[in-house]
Amino acid sequence: MTIDLKSAFHGKRVFLTGHTGFKGAWLTLILNKLGAEVKGYALAPLTEQDLYPQIDGDSLCHSVIADIRDRERVKRELLDFQPDFVFHMAAQALVLDSYDLPVETYDTNVMGTIYVLDALRSLKKPCTSVIITTDKVYENMEVKDPYPETARFGGFDPYSNSKACAELAISSYRNSFLNPLKYEEHQQAVAAARSGNVIGGGDWSGNRLVPDIARALITNEPVEIRNPNSVRPWQHVLDPLNGYLTLAARLANDPVKHAVGYNFGPRPNDERTVLDMVELAIENWGEGSYKTPDIKNKPHEAGLLKLAIDKAKTELDWEPQFTSAEAVQWTVNWYRDGRDDAFNYTSKQIDEFFHL
Repeated sequence: MTIDLKSAFHGKRVFLTGHTGFKGAWLTLILNKLGAEVKGYALAPLTEQDLYPQIDGDSLCHSVIADIRDRERVKRELLDFQPDFVFHMAAQALVLDSYDLPVETYDTNVMGTIYVLDALRSLKKPCTSVIITTDKVYENMEVKDPYPETARFGGFDPYSNSKACAELAISSYRNSFLNPLKYEEHQQAVAAARSGNVIGGGDWSGNRLVPDIARALITNEPVEIRNPNSVRPWQHVLDPLNGYLTLAARLANDPVKHAVGYNFGPRPNDERTVLDMVELAIENWGEGSYKTPDIKNKPHEAGLLKLAIDKAKTELDWEPQFTSAEAVQWTVNWYRDGRDDAFNYTSKQIDEFFHL
């Protein structure tokens, strides 16, 4: 049964951490269109080029600029707002940055998550929370089989490992304090969401494939590819965001059954290497070139990673709407045609995707 997201979120109070980030900005605009009242909690955007200022995000939500590592501030802002839903997305989200900032990465991704969970313990009203981690929480054995939700957590680099630690914290808090079997006592429903490598318009982060491609194509420079043969579960940002919203809506209806973890990834066998993605982007752009620089002593990054999405399809009635090729096309279209009118173009893509 398809769920009506507008009915689920219209008039609801949504506390969204990480709202100034790439995915957070998209979700802020979606929730605004669904009729939700949003309070965002995040650090300030890094630049005026970021998607959040480009869509005038401050006009779409109550924006609190603060650090997720500020335990008392997180608790105060969440409890003052009395949310119906919480989406926790604030994170240090880059693998390469985690090698330079390992302590800050663990502090943000693990303790930041714990501070949100701990604040929920003091919330004396029904609330549905989706804690977003990553596809990289699984111990990656570089095998062809996709990882199901029951796979062992791990993580080689500090980013991946910190997110796996966050998953353990989510599980512990859910078992110890927010147990689904005692929902009537605490009224807190908590689930975890793990998505693949997300692409889409408005991402200008460093050391990410699509922003690197976009910058190179816009300036007519060759795209530099670090790991051309690496395989990732690529997906357009609207697909996992639809998954998070669907999970939250289902969880609100059944706070016991769905208080677990779910993968949101591309369709089975729709796998693409980094080189495939670059060639698709150049084809959609109409011109461009690439090169593979010889980088000595480069940090470890996973070579093969796939997610199993059977559980989300079966239990949530969710599945990706885009193929990887369509995801690239929508993304390239945004960078080519939408970056000078980000609000209207992003709105147009959201309306088309959700049939609003």
